Amino acid sequence: MQERARVLIVDDEPFNLEILSEHLSDAGYEVVIAEDGEVAWQILSQDRAFSTVLLDRMMPRMDGMSLLARLRQQAEFEHLPVIMQTAVGAAENVREGLAAGAYYYLIKPFQRDMLLAIVAAAVNFHREKSQLDAQLAAQANSYHLLMKGEFHFQTLEEARHLTLLLSNACPEPQRVALGLSELLVNAVEHGNLAISYAEKTKLLQHGCWQDEVETRLTLPEYESRKVKVAFYREGADIIFTITDEGKGFEWQPFLEMSPERAFDPHGRGISMARMLSFQSVEYKGCGNQVIARVRSVIME
Repeated sequence: MQERARVLIVDDEPFNLEILSEHLSDAGYEVVIAEDGEVAWQILSQDRAFSTVLLDRMMPRMDGMSLLARLRQQAEFEHLPVIMQTAVGAAENVREGLAAGAYYYLIKPFQRDMLLAIVAAAVNFHREKSQLDAQLAAQANSYHLLMKGEFHFQTLEEARHLTLLLSNACPEPQRVALGLSELLVNAVEHGNLAISYAEKTKLLQHGCWQDEVETRLTLPEYESRKVKVAFYREGADIIFTITDEGKGFEWQPFLEMSPERAFDPHGRGISMARMLSFQSVEYKGCGNQVIARVRSVIME
């Protein structure tokens, strides 16, 4: 049985704390509340077992941006997903939060379905990363001897296995796995299975994204499609070339964190891979091929 995800809600408005707590508790989350950033930091200093933090931007004593900056300075909180809730929808405010590491946003007043979709996305990100880290640690062996190879896969489960194998061939495998998993999943869902951005948004809001992926994998127009991954070493670099059999997409907007997509439950994977996992991420042609590079040695 999967443990209940724990969510820390930080807000100085009692009504907001009450309504957020009610919605999330009803959805099965374990909720802890803090009335400002100082209290939240005290809680996090003693209890690190949270899947996400739902953080108000404007608060007395320590505001949301100050708490976020303090979290990102601590290694144990470097990848803890933070959902910034704000009544300020100006692009510059959102851009500032994204640059500081708030990759999820919730604008007030919020709708219950969107709240739950955003929280689920953040919790799933945290759960996936924690599982990958544990599996990478358990499987660490001589994969670093791998010089080159070509791999073909179709399913999300196969993408996970390949992520574990190829990340272990790299230094800092946990960091590489975070981005490699995103690129491989994108090649399946948006590439081979032609699930559009708008379609995925609706599927996540209704909690049926996984079911749709599994269904499309069985359809005649998609069942023979595979993703090809080439791995090789070139000088100081490890290069991944990922090619799907889809029609491609307009990849350019997804290379950077975008204020316009900050309130969606997805759409940040490519930019996170580029910022956190690889030296470079380069799409080719129509977007059905991506080349990602990582250093084969950790530079001092």
